[in-house]
Amino acid sequence: MIFRDVREDPFTVYGLYHYRQEPVFRRLPQSVAMQANEGVQTLHTNTAGGRVKFKTNSKTITIQCDMPSLCDMPHMPRCGSSGFDLYVKKGARYWHTGTFMPNDFDHGYTASYSFPCQQERDLLLHFPLYSDVTSLHIGLDDGATLSPGQPYRFPLPVVYYGSSITQGGCASRPGNSYPAVISRKYDCDFLNLGFAGSAKGEPALAEYIAQLPMSAFVLDYDHNAPDVEHLQSTHEAFYQRIRRQQPTLPILLVGRPDFYMHKQDDSQRRDVILTTYRNALQNGDSNVYFLDGHSLFEGDERDACTVDGKHPNDLGFHRMASVIGSVIGTLL
Repeated sequence: MIFRDVREDPFTVYGLYHYRQEPVFRRLPQSVAMQANEGVQTLHTNTAGGRVKFKTNSKTITIQCDMPSLCDMPHMPRCGSSGFDLYVKKGARYWHTGTFMPNDFDHGYTASYSFPCQQERDLLLHFPLYSDVTSLHIGLDDGATLSPGQPYRFPLPVVYYGSSITQGGCASRPGNSYPAVISRKYDCDFLNLGFAGSAKGEPALAEYIAQLPMSAFVLDYDHNAPDVEHLQSTHEAFYQRIRRQQPTLPILLVGRPDFYMHKQDDSQRRDVILTTYRNALQNGDSNVYFLDGHSLFEGDERDACTVDGKHPNDLGFHRMASVIGSVIGTLL
């Protein structure tokens, strides 16, 4: 096989910051991360939301990744936290075709997937949700063609800022996180700025996000605000910082999905987000939207949507993608 670095043409990497220049893959500049809490400083090199697009007629696809360590958690499969997801374009959408996962790990791993026949395919590869990746090489059959993948219909990314749920915990595969599902359904680029336990609504993140070119912004960090008072002191300020910089940007305010009516804290948190929304409307903002977290797991067996009463499983993420995606799709 011939191995090529995904940092080089004709590969295109999405969702990762200056991937051709940075020594490791990261989701935002290190200088910004260092102004935030310790969790963001650690997690910003997790590759949640990273993707590679390319076309090839190679029958076999092999990945060779350098990964400092595995992210092993008791409530999330290793193929979700540290695996890569391969999708092939058929008709108008991408379909899952294989998952690369670390069976033998030594500061990285190599894994392969073989198609039944040789033909040109438009491929999409999702990076791991929770592990760091310092380099990624893709191996193709010697003599196979290689060309750029099809660009997104909506190239300006949807930007998501939020908690471990936004980052992708606890999807069984990287392609099953709710931002990834929405991206494939509506053919839109996205940037995942979910930081497990560490999305505190900090000014440094608001300042950075406000400068980003984007088609829509999803504010979804309810779960990581330590208490109602913290959410109240940061939520509307975060929204206002984005709005001042981008007056016409669609902004979607989202509450926690594991909302239970009998918990007073849940209702109080929802009221904080709803207050941000109502104040925005009263100030003449016609491009701000609110999604009640209680609606995100809507339907029968809503208690089957998480792995631990909090983090969504694949069913939970599918329902979140359906509800949030219906708004994103309309905005796009």
